[in-house]
Amino acid sequence: MTTAPTAGPIDVGRTLDEGAWSGYQRLLVLLTASAIVFDGLDLQLLGVALPAIMREWELARGAFATVFASGLFGMMIGGAVAGMVGDRIGRRAALIGSVLVFGALTVATAAVNDLTSLGVLRFFTGLGLGGALPNAAALASEYVPRRHRPFAVTLTIVCIPLGGTLAGMLGIHILPAYGWRALYLIGGIIPIAAALLLLQLLPESPRFLARHQRHWPELVRILRRMGHATPPDVAFVDPAEQTLAQASLRGLLGGTLRSDTLALWGAYFSCMLGVYLGFNWVPAMLTGAGMSPTVASTGITAYNLGGVLGAVGGALAFARIGSKPTMLAMAGGAIVGALGLRSMAIGPASAAEPIIAMLGVTGGLINAVQTTMYALAAQVYPVSVRATGVGGATAVGRAGAIASTYAGAWALESGGSRLFFSLVAAAMLAALVSLALVRRHIPAPARA
Repeated sequence: MTTAPTAGPIDVGRTLDEGAWSGYQRLLVLLTASAIVFDGLDLQLLGVALPAIMREWELARGAFATVFASGLFGMMIGGAVAGMVGDRIGRRAALIGSVLVFGALTVATAAVNDLTSLGVLRFFTGLGLGGALPNAAALASEYVPRRHRPFAVTLTIVCIPLGGTLAGMLGIHILPAYGWRALYLIGGIIPIAAALLLLQLLPESPRFLARHQRHWPELVRILRRMGHATPPDVAFVDPAEQTLAQASLRGLLGGTLRSDTLALWGAYFSCMLGVYLGFNWVPAMLTGAGMSPTVASTGITAYNLGGVLGAVGGALAFARIGSKPTMLAMAGGAIVGALGLRSMAIGPASAAEPIIAMLGVTGGLINAVQTTMYALAAQVYPVSVRATGVGGATAVGRAGAIASTYAGAWALESGGSRLFFSLVAAAMLAALVSLALVRRHIPAPARA
């Protein structure tokens, strides 16, 4: 066990940052990541259930555009508000509360019978979906030593596409036999059960507890479970973290945080614009060009899941060369990939394999940049405003996702796939420039 000092206050930040990564800490990261699996599950349910809803209500896909947008607006607001809530009352409470919100409202969605009700519930579900991410990222970053922080945060965030995969698998088995309402019931009950389990197993962030003397006995118990021999009556300090008087979006734009906040917001907006151009429009682009629905589904799957491998690889590279060269290389690769797709002929006579492969590489790099930005945001912001900072950046990113719904339609109608992929390349170029302007990148480890 790591030996803590027996006299004087304990520097909780140094204890965690320089200590071992125990089995208990690994369990905590996995528990946090599980919440994001269910976030990804409920995020993708509408897309999975949509064909069945269209048939039942006899509506075209275009009629659901406002429903999709309302969910993104809810996520944008939820990310900003829940981040501030997490910095004030604790990341654990904000995360579990967010999971309960989107789980309960997903169950309620099973009873809707019209577009208006579906849109309203999708907005409020989005509040919970958006609120889970920043608090999960903050928790994962504060459970582990500094050298493992990027990997822990990235492992948590890549669970979003894993949750989307789970939604598709549930849809394959449930929709034909029981219908879309049963899919929503099961998709809501699972996260509610998970939230109740997290209430029993998931502790608060140690660095958050160190800021409040009344929580020090709880902090002693957590540190002991992590393997740090801590005296029962001891004071805690965290001098490495800047303390701000109030966690707020205004505080992120003051003092030394302003330039990094603006650069990070630019990166989130432009990268999520690029990511959601693919999510929203790649299938329609492929089928509109005359390719089969199977090719379209395979293409978006490659675009999405390639990011899992890319994100894990990026997090591992952080530990060797730092975040700045890694993220700039991934963004540059995404630009090259998008320009490569721009030059390819996409039509009914085109070979599908090269297009799918390029979508996998390009989408993987774009998703990898977007996912690893959560680890970068956890590095940029001190613990006192970490959830607020990540939530604010995520909210700005959601604005880019909303913009993609209109920008993608314009590009495909005006110039087809060539203009569409030019727009993707431009978005990633803006992300590259913004990331280059961030000063507080994750450094490469010091070497002898």
